[in-house]
Amino acid sequence: MKTGIAVNFALDPEAAKKNLAHLKLLGYDCADLGGFINTETEWFTAPAPERLKRWEEIGRAARDAGIEFSQTHGPWRFPPQDFTDEDRAERFEKMSIALEGTAAVGAPCMAIHNIMPWGGGECPDPERFTELNREFFARLIEKAKAVGVVIALENMPFPKLILSTPEQVLNFVKEFDSPYFRICLDTGHAAVFGISPAESVRMIGKDYLACLHVHDNDGRGDYHWLPFRGVIDWADFSRALHEIGFEGTLSLETNVSGKLPQPVREEWEKALAATARYLTL
Repeated sequence: MKTGIAVNFALDPEAAKKNLAHLKLLGYDCADLGGFINTETEWFTAPAPERLKRWEEIGRAARDAGIEFSQTHGPWRFPPQDFTDEDRAERFEKMSIALEGTAAVGAPCMAIHNIMPWGGGECPDPERFTELNREFFARLIEKAKAVGVVIALENMPFPKLILSTPEQVLNFVKEFDSPYFRICLDTGHAAVFGISPAESVRMIGKDYLACLHVHDNDGRGDYHWLPFRGVIDWADFSRALHEIGFEGTLSLETNVSGKLPQPVREEWEKALAATARYLTL
C-alpha cells in the first residue's frame, strides 16, 4: 500500500515541480491532484491545446519527482449548484474536461460527488434525485471509458441526502456493473453518520474500492482533521484495508495548519507523512 496526500497548485509545471518534490522529501509516494476542483481557474479556462500541454507537462513533472498521481478530485462547487438542466449540463461538461485532464496527467481515477438537484441539505423527491443521478453518471461513465479513467463516486457528509452513506453509494455503483465506475471512501464523511470507516472498507471490498480520502472529525462535522484527533478507530481501519487486500493509496485529505511558523510546520508535515505510513503497516 502506498501513501499520498491531496495537493493543489496553479496550472504551472514549475509550481508542480516544487510541490511534488516537497511531497517526495516528506516520504509520500503519491498525490491526489485537486486542480480540477475549481472550474474557474486556468485548469479549465486556458485554451484547450494549451491546457492539454500543461496537463501533460505536470504529469511528467510528477514522474520526474518520483510521485504518482494516484487520483484526482473532480469539479465541486459549494454550495452545490445542480438545480437546473443548464446547471447539470455545465457540470457534465466540466467533469468531462476533468476526466480528459486526469488521463493527461496519468492518474487512474477521478473522485467525484453525486449531483445535488436541491443542494446538500434537502432531498424532497428521492426518486427524481436517483433518476437524475442515474442519467448523469450513465453518460459520464461513457466519457470515462473513452479516456481510460475510473470514476470513483464519493460518500458524502449530508444526513438528509440519499447517496451519502457508503452503503447507498455501493448499491448505486453496483447498478451500472461497469469497471469504470467505482467508489472513493471518505473516512470523515462516514464518521459524520456514526459509520465505521473500517466496516465500510469491509463492506465495499477490494473490487469496488478505487481510492480513499483519509481524515478525522468529532463525529458531527466534516472538519478534515488529522488522523487520531477525532473519533475514528484507525487501528481497525488499517486492519480492514489489509483484510481486503487493498493495493491502492492511503491518501490523506487533510494537512497541517498554514498558520504555523515554517520550521514548526515542516515538523508537523513530516509527522503527518509518518502517520500515513504507520496506517499502511
